[in-house]
Amino acid sequence: MTPAAPGYTRLVRTSGWYDLIVTAGFATPWTYALVHDLLSAGGDATGLGTMPALTPMQTLYANLMGSVVVVWSVLRVVRPLPLHGLLDGVARVLFALWQAYALAHGGPAVLWPFLAVEVSFGIAQLAPWLRTRVRAGRETVRHS
Repeated sequence: MTPAAPGYTRLVRTSGWYDLIVTAGFATPWTYALVHDLLSAGGDATGLGTMPALTPMQTLYANLMGSVVVVWSVLRVVRPLPLHGLLDGVARVLFALWQAYALAHGGPAVLWPFLAVEVSFGIAQLAPWLRTRVRAGRETVRHS
């Protein structure tokens, strides 16, 4: 059984739009340089710390991540299926783990707001699957 409510597919589409807006700037070296500068300036202005110096390898990894997330985001915006919400929820758990790892190892505190959004969308997209599974389990036990 899958979460079938129209609200769930709206959530999947909304998370796709969020990711598209937030990560589109990571997809090319030129836009990533601008995003990097904005994140550093914002982190510096709010006391959350600046980004590490821009390097070709950091740019490569940012571009790879940005490119994949942009494609994944467009899929969820254009075709927001419940399965896409489940997979995105799992991906958000992974992203949140790696962001927490970076923060625990001295990463800039500017990551905290992004971590909060990852956890929030992850819970919102995974909870209906858990509820559906628990409900299905109860039905199976009741009919046994």
